[in-house]
Formats: sequence, C-alpha cells, structure tokens
Amino acid sequence: MQEFANKGAGEIIADIAAVIVENKAYLSEIDGKIGDGDHGVNMAKGFGRAAERLDPDGTLTNAMEILSDVLMSEIGGSMGPLYGMMFSDMADELGDTEVIDAKVFAAVLRAGRDGVQQIGDARVGDKTLIDSFTPAIDGFDAALAEGKNFADALGALKRAAEEGRDSTIDLLAKLGRSARLGERSRGVLDAGATSCCMILSSFADSITARLD
Repeated sequence: MQEFANKGAGEIIADIAAVIVENKAYLSEIDGKIGDGDHGVNMAKGFGRAAERLDPDGTLTNAMEILSDVLMSEIGGSMGPLYGMMFSDMADELGDTEVIDAKVFAAVLRAGRDGVQQIGDARVGDKTLIDSFTPAIDGFDAALAEGKNFADALGALKRAAEEGRDSTIDLLAKLGRSARLGERSRGVLDAGATSCCMILSSFADSITARLD
C-alpha cells in the first residue's frame, strides 16, 4: 500500500505556502472583481509567515497546527478563520498517526471540509471554497472505491478540485459580501474556490512525490 510518514512531512505545508505566495497577485485580482480584492494579500501573508516558522523535518500535524495558528490570529478577512479552522481540524484528525495512507488522508480531508462548513455553513452551489473542496473529496473517495491506488486517487482529487473551481464561474454568490451583487457575481471565478483548489492540488503533488 502506498503511504508516507507523518514525521518529515511538514514540508508539504511549505510547498502549499509557496504556491499561495506565488499566486498572491492572481488571487487578489480575482477577488477584486466581486470582493474586497485582498484575498491574495491576506493569504500570502498568513501562509508565508507560517512557512517561516514550521520545521520542514517535523510532522505534517505540527505544520498544520502552526499554519492554523497564524491564519486564525494574524491575518484579516473572512478566510483566515475559515482556513485556520480547516487546518486545525485536519491536524486534530491526523493527530499522532505515524503513517499516512489513502484512508487516513481521506479522513483528514473530510475533517477539514466539515470544519469549514461548521463556521460558514456553505454548501456546494453557494460559490465558495466548498465548491472546490467537496467535489475533490468525492473524486478522491470515488477513485479509491474503484480500486485506484493513493497516487491515482490524488490525481482524481486534483481534477475534481479544478472542475469544482471552474464551476463557480456560472454560480450566483449566496454568502459574504459578493452575495450583495446578485446577478453581477456571475461570470467570475470565486477566489476562495480558487485558493482551495491550489491548496488541494499542492497537497496532491507533494504527497504523490513522497509515496513509496
């Protein structure tokens, strides 16, 4: 079975942070079309600060805890608490688990998604990060149910996350500031769904590179 060790996997979060920082301007550009325009700035600040503090040779659990703490306490906007809770719940689910296989990672993903929904109460179709997150989980689970290995399931996760992200172009925003725009919120990608897709895709890439 394909698997990787929790210890030494803290670098996965550093990889995710690098992707977010690299896409700072793009995320803010998207957000500026129907939101405050600060999504990329806030995300890059939080993920960048966390990357400076984590131990790449430490556990994935600890790295997610550090990221959660930074996102919850040091960045503004609505996404700090949402992503902060997501990574906190993911870390809680992973805990002291020493070896991470597809089943463990599936549980970690669900814990993170459920944490976001407990705060924001978003559902698929509301034009939020959930529109990328839930399809990604469903794609991952479906691939495993078909007998695919961990790496192939991660590929399915990426494709589903991208499709979910792209689906937000045609959606009407139902939550947050952009909901006030009504029909004018259509025709634009949701910034949260876009950053969520980046996070999940980076998770997939980094984990795939470490699988036995």
